[in-house]
Order: sequence, then C-alpha cells, then structure tokens
Amino acid sequence: MSVPENCLYTKEHEWVKIDGNLATIGITDYAQESLGDITFIELPGIGDGVEQFKEFTTVESVKAASDVYAPLSGKIVKINEKLKSSPEVINQSPYRSGWFVVIEINDEKEKENLLSPEKYEKYLEELPK
Repeated sequence: MSVPENCLYTKEHEWVKIDGNLATIGITDYAQESLGDITFIELPGIGDGVEQFKEFTTVESVKAASDVYAPLSGKIVKINEKLKSSPEVINQSPYRSGWFVVIEINDEKEKENLLSPEKYEKYLEELPK
C-alpha cells in the first residue's frame, strides 16, 4: 500500500499535499482499495468553502457510498474535472491523477492536526484486518 512521504493524512483516509498556501486533496490508496471500483464522485464547486474534518464530497463505488472529509479548511480554487467522466482514475492513481480538489488554505496551523506519513502507516497497521 502506497503512503507518499510528501503528503499529510487523516484517520478517515484522506491525503493532502501542501504547496505554499495551496493544498491538493484526495483519498488514500487504502481508501480506494477499501471502496473497490469507484463509479461516481460528486465534486463540489470552485469557490465553495471547506472546513477541516467536515464532509465536502461523496464517492460512490460498487460496494458503497462514502463521505470524504476535508483535511484542511479553505476555499476550493480548482477541481479535477477528469473525475466527472472517469472516476476510476481514483483507483488507478489516487495520489497523481486521482486528486479531487485544490484549496486555498485558511489556517496553516490546522496541519498540526494531521498525521505524518509515518504516523499514518502506524495507524493503518493498527486497523483490524
């Protein structure tokens, strides 16, 4: 299972990659694998606000629908339009082309509430199999 070193993580299995005051958000390899084949994603709109650890979108798969929570608070400045017609990209490449949105970060201090790659890997090891 892939856990890139350049991201931070949530216990709900979202990842965030921070670049200056922008943050790219998606779901982890663990999440996409648990969901199975993703068939639909309801993307929010540009300009919408997101709040840390609050639901901002829903992903549907052959197994279930699952809420996705924002790792950081901010305003959406970009969405991954490709996911509207090809949601399976999330399964194929959750960290590269399967990202959901880019936000402008409201509060840098919120990243202190997230898991480092090492802590996320440890958290995954503790989950029931």
